[in-house]
Amino acid sequence: MHPFPPKSQKKVRGIFGRSVESWEIVCYNTARCEGKDMKRFVDSTIPKFLLTGVVNTAVGAAVMFLLYNLAGCSYWLSSAANYLVGGTVSFFLNKYFTFHSTERSWAQVGRFVLTVAVCWLVAYGVAKPLTLRLLAGEGERFQTNAAMVVGMGLYTVLNYLGQRLFAFRYKGSEDTDDHMAD
Repeated sequence: MHPFPPKSQKKVRGIFGRSVESWEIVCYNTARCEGKDMKRFVDSTIPKFLLTGVVNTAVGAAVMFLLYNLAGCSYWLSSAANYLVGGTVSFFLNKYFTFHSTERSWAQVGRFVLTVAVCWLVAYGVAKPLTLRLLAGEGERFQTNAAMVVGMGLYTVLNYLGQRLFAFRYKGSEDTDDHMAD
């Protein structure tokens, strides 16, 4: 049973491109609704993406923290190196293991690079000032290391959404998420 009864039968475009009743849109904003689209959005790609993330995060984070703490590189250079190295690992694992993409094009590589770049800039751009403000009384090295950890978390969430909905999107059916439903 839906938490809100239908007030009209007007058809509108839903979150995944299919026509839905206008009252169904309200369901996406409540925890009590379990719509077919939301179940398909939360599928086996999430654990696969997280497993892939463990691998590329271990590789990339090692590069980042070694560059920052041992080589004396800056916050931005260290975190950028993380995502260049980890991103390469991520591309191949997510393309073939997580999202099973068969597309072979420079456009897909471009979408992936754009996704990684935007997610990195947003996540680390938000993480550093936020963490510096929250940890104002701490030393600079601790603040910066904490900002990198916060940036990693923000990046993970943003990157999953970007890769699933943009970089490795599926064009083979009218519903762009059909290939991901298990």
